[in-house]
Amino acid sequence: MTRVRLASARTFRSLRIRNYRLFFLGQLASLCGTWMQTVALSWLVLTLTHRAVDVGVVTALQFVPMLVAGPWGGVIADRFDKRRTLVTTQAAMAVWAAVLATLTLSGVIQVWMIYLLAFLTGCANLVDVPTRQAFVVEMVGPEEVANAVGLNSAIFNAARIVGPAVAGVLILTVGTGTCFLLNAVSFVAVIAGLVAMRPQELHGQEPVPRARGQIIEGLRYVWARPELRSPLLLMAVVGTLGFNFAVVIPVLAKQAFAGNAGTFGLMTSVMGVGSLVGALGTASRARPTGYLLLGSCLVFGATATMAAAAPTLSLELPVLAVVGASSIAFIATLNSTLQLRSSAAMRGRVMALYAMVFLGSTPIGGPLVGWISQHFGPRWGLGLGGVATLAGGLAFGGGVLYARRRLAIGEVVAPPANEPAAA
Repeated sequence: MTRVRLASARTFRSLRIRNYRLFFLGQLASLCGTWMQTVALSWLVLTLTHRAVDVGVVTALQFVPMLVAGPWGGVIADRFDKRRTLVTTQAAMAVWAAVLATLTLSGVIQVWMIYLLAFLTGCANLVDVPTRQAFVVEMVGPEEVANAVGLNSAIFNAARIVGPAVAGVLILTVGTGTCFLLNAVSFVAVIAGLVAMRPQELHGQEPVPRARGQIIEGLRYVWARPELRSPLLLMAVVGTLGFNFAVVIPVLAKQAFAGNAGTFGLMTSVMGVGSLVGALGTASRARPTGYLLLGSCLVFGATATMAAAAPTLSLELPVLAVVGASSIAFIATLNSTLQLRSSAAMRGRVMALYAMVFLGSTPIGGPLVGWISQHFGPRWGLGLGGVATLAGGLAFGGGVLYARRRLAIGEVVAPPANEPAAA
């Protein structure tokens, strides 16, 4: 029992920090509402149009702003107080959800209205995502950022299990409008937590003053540092081709295993449980390491490739659990690595680029993998992501070994301009 308590205390140690505890509880409620809205929105669009392509359009509209204008969101995150910025973005998304609920419950909802509200939600996320990512280190400090990022991933995956299940019951009993209304209410928990925080306990700094060329400055900052550039390039490859489970898994369940909605739900739930385990395992570690980043990437790629080739559902399910665990371990480790290796003045712009290559790649990778799955089969779509992830991980590992070899033979690399050389 003592060993279990020690492991639990190590895994959930960031919750001892009051400000993060408020954020954690608020996010838990809000993310459940977000997943409820995601499921209900897809069902509503299918009900209105009976076309799967319209569901894809709605999904793309939520991520297009991040793809097109991601660096601007990072500049806003660095330029303004992050806690106040999050209150604004969360309030905006609550308003859009309330409008969607009102239109749906009143029976006047149309597809173009859904398109518009999806785009507006994406615009709010353009600022919210990098600000929220960069705000983690301000709540817990550099020593606990890896633990906090892991716990954030854990509540995301816990909500991914609970939210869709609740949404399914509500859609059958009271309709999609109630899901949107509950999502709007769930934002109150986040906003209340942000308002109740103690600013004097935050590990923050003064916002970056307004100046010209801050986007270019952020891009140059990342490109001049291999410890930031390499993980972001790796995330661009994996995010574009590897994280398309929402596109591949339902087709795989139906075509490869001759299943139905229950099969799809089972496969999704197994991945969700694996992801939750992976997130908690990552949270238990003190700091992210290059070995964990590389190892989780290679395991993710290898198991995704195995899942593409699994001949039966009984073999597919345990492999999908490992895919879920390794993919979340990879994301959480890369996220905390970027936060720890970037300066406070640049953290918002760095995390905006992270969100851009991860979330913003969805409008590119999703249709591509969907086209491959449609014309060649879902196994090819999933296999492409697995092979691309493996190749990206091997290239990343090779780059690390090459850099260490250069240091071992005494080559000196000049530091970026206006910065002292590292010891």
